[in-house]
Amino acid sequence: MTGETTVRTAGRIHGRSAQRAAVRALLDELPARGGHLVVTGEPGLGRTTLLDWAARAYRSGPVLRLAPGPGATATSGELLGTLRTVTSTAPLLVCVDDAHLWDARARATLAGPAQRLRPAGRTGVLLSVAGHRALDAEFARLPLVRLDPLTPPAAADLLDDLTDGTVAPAVRDLLVAEAEGNPALLHALLRRLSPAELRGHLPLSGPAADSTVLAEVAGAASAGDDEGAGDLLLTVAAAVRASHGPDADVGLVLDAVRRLRPASRPAPLPEPLPGQLALTGGRLRFHSELVRRTVHATAAPDRRRDAHRALADALEQGDGAGPLPVLLHRSWSAAGPAPAPRLADRLASAADDATVTAPYGLRATAYTRAAELTADAATRAARYTAAAEQALLAGRPERARPLLAAARDGAAPAAVRGRAELVRGLTELGDGPVGDAHQTLLLAASLLAPDAPAAAETAALAAADAAWAAGDLRTCLDALAPGPPGDGGPGPNGPAVHRDTAPHPARTLAAVVREHRIGMRALLEGRLDRASAPLGQVVERGRTDDGPERLLRSAAAALLLGDVDAARRGGARALAAARQLGSDTLVPRALEYLAYAELRAGRHPQARAHAEEGLRTALRAGQRNTAAHHRAVLALAASIEEDPDAVARHVAAALATARRHGLAQVTTLAEWATARADLGRGRPHAAADRLGLLVLPGPGRGHFAVWRLAVPCFVEAAVLAGRHEDTREVLADFADWAAFGADPQAAAQLARCHALLAPPDRADALYRRALARHDEAGGDFERARTALLHGKWLRRRRRPGEARGLLGTALAGFDRCGAGVWAAQARGELRALGALSDAADTGTLTRLTPQQLRIARHVAEGATNREVALTLAVSTRTVDYHLRKVFAALGVRSRLELARLVEQAEQAEPVEKTGARP
Repeated sequence: MTGETTVRTAGRIHGRSAQRAAVRALLDELPARGGHLVVTGEPGLGRTTLLDWAARAYRSGPVLRLAPGPGATATSGELLGTLRTVTSTAPLLVCVDDAHLWDARARATLAGPAQRLRPAGRTGVLLSVAGHRALDAEFARLPLVRLDPLTPPAAADLLDDLTDGTVAPAVRDLLVAEAEGNPALLHALLRRLSPAELRGHLPLSGPAADSTVLAEVAGAASAGDDEGAGDLLLTVAAAVRASHGPDADVGLVLDAVRRLRPASRPAPLPEPLPGQLALTGGRLRFHSELVRRTVHATAAPDRRRDAHRALADALEQGDGAGPLPVLLHRSWSAAGPAPAPRLADRLASAADDATVTAPYGLRATAYTRAAELTADAATRAARYTAAAEQALLAGRPERARPLLAAARDGAAPAAVRGRAELVRGLTELGDGPVGDAHQTLLLAASLLAPDAPAAAETAALAAADAAWAAGDLRTCLDALAPGPPGDGGPGPNGPAVHRDTAPHPARTLAAVVREHRIGMRALLEGRLDRASAPLGQVVERGRTDDGPERLLRSAAAALLLGDVDAARRGGARALAAARQLGSDTLVPRALEYLAYAELRAGRHPQARAHAEEGLRTALRAGQRNTAAHHRAVLALAASIEEDPDAVARHVAAALATARRHGLAQVTTLAEWATARADLGRGRPHAAADRLGLLVLPGPGRGHFAVWRLAVPCFVEAAVLAGRHEDTREVLADFADWAAFGADPQAAAQLARCHALLAPPDRADALYRRALARHDEAGGDFERARTALLHGKWLRRRRRPGEARGLLGTALAGFDRCGAGVWAAQARGELRALGALSDAADTGTLTRLTPQQLRIARHVAEGATNREVALTLAVSTRTVDYHLRKVFAALGVRSRLELARLVEQAEQAEPVEKTGARP
């Protein structure tokens, strides 16, 4: 090292919004009832920082900070005595750092009922507990908040905050990868580097996260109690390094430990286990990945090599181990950093073998190790590139970027450089400006075209995906233009991009890519006759294929053709295949296609379920662009429900990424969700204004493949707002879209739009035609919307008998698909019709939960939200949330209307008293 950098404190807490919300809930509840919350996480994740934030944020009373003394000698009596020195009767927040270090009686006291700690007043207890060991039994039943490692984008934001964004991009990528989401480790890495190294002016002199810096962060958590425990910890740490996941087989570990100590008597697994380890289902794992890394890095080099040698011998003697773990352990058991060409070739060959069952992450490790042992610069660059590709597929873009930087150091041929640019472009497509990704992918296609035409087609189709995401139709068509023929294949030192494990994956994928490109271009040019055959071939392959990339293309093609069932089938099979291969990159993409398919079919609850999981996996894999798509789906799903705050929250999060990275499709979907929420809540003017920007001709029109989907909403809003003339041009475009046949709902929606605009003598027949088309296409939500509009039309023309049936059907449809805000409209129409009188509608009070019923009764008596919160010992936020649910369920719009409804209910027929006031 050439010096050290002084690192300032971060300006804010990064990536902890969910954990802060849980702590905030404790603080809000504390004045009413007190409580406990345990915060846990491995060393360096910020437990103390979160407690400091809670102490600053608490404003309702005093705060008492406690920490164990040297040796954790404080007794339960001393603890209680300290608590009782607080003379204030105001609610007290007690923040206890490192509560696991107290003795057993003190831990039991801390975990006991809050009123016993301080009988004089309300007490809230916030405990910090180490996550590198099993949770103490005393704390096991308390509410728990876990601090996980930061996502790569959050870690990168923290690094920029600490350095004002002055770190060179390549160094930034390396530090984010090495820190693995641990804030304290990121701080320590920054301190170890000089300003010249951070800015990229000098090369880094050695591994960033070496034994010294790891030990600094992990502290004593990685130490074994004796020599035997140390051997067990080291062997597990070494075994996990070449494992398919975070754990290792206990039989393999014990066999290797015996080989490490051949002179000693064979020993069973010690009881109790070292605190750093857990045993589940015959597998051993560390509670903390940081501790595992530290155990491995701080071991004596000879002992570390011996452990890997013992594991390789044990694997070779066992059954079922693939070649990659054995070869990796052999490579790590070698002395010194000298190249080992034969071993490097064997590692690369095994990683490149499609018949070898191994997850993407393990292949990335094998390619990386092969590159480290390779002397030839061009071959080394090819292997680093292959490692980056596999790391990206494993959902580790933060690992892929430093590997690409290492590949750039070699004098590689054009084909290898093209593969590197392809991986770089795909990384940017998942998390970066899509315009940049488009240019990178075009460069990849040009470099790959002479020697790897199949990979060039993959790059060109990915460039089209980037242009699609940006909403640039012309650029998308250009990228889909015919490219060089040929199906190419993997080179001698690296796989074809997007390797799958089916027979001849490169040739099969090349055919899928070519058919998809041809069909997609024809579709965008409006030539359905030329699009159906190639896209149909892609869909058909998805019925029998098992490669996740090919299945994803099948699902995408099915969506283009409007075959929602095939899209769901392809997406579900792609999801299963991606999970089996351990691809955290492909899992959120498969969930994205599933979510869109469910939305197109009108199954909003299923779409929401897929999008919620997809959002979690995308954020974990550092794919902010994919996460933004899932946010948009969640916004659309929430737009038919009762909670407008959920729509606003998802829209804001989606747009934050969409505007930064140029995601026009996400922007259009998010704006549509906001407008649909306005329309559902009886604000047609606001909905028409917002939707007009999306669907009317002009430079601000929405995404070319999405804006037509919003036309039916715009027509409804415009008619209700008295803007009939604005609908003419877009309705003509929508008629062409419905005739195209790619949207199963479009024909019914077109008839509904015509009914909204038609004179009275034609509207009835058009509504009936729309309902008949809905019966053919399916989808509860859209059919219920048409039934609601038809029922409204009939009621206003004094045809109550017909209106009653349609409005009841609409209400049932909305209830079935969870469209609470639209169900409220249907109830209001039935009530106005007299078919659902206020007294009769009080039966819906039985639909409320006991808590909602209590709140409804208190509000009906004139209590404010704060008064209700104090009476029921809950927070005002809880009252606000439940009251919104009550309003939506009962179809009321004011507290006065709610009071009238509750009074009539109790006069008409007593409601079951399960929800009676205490």
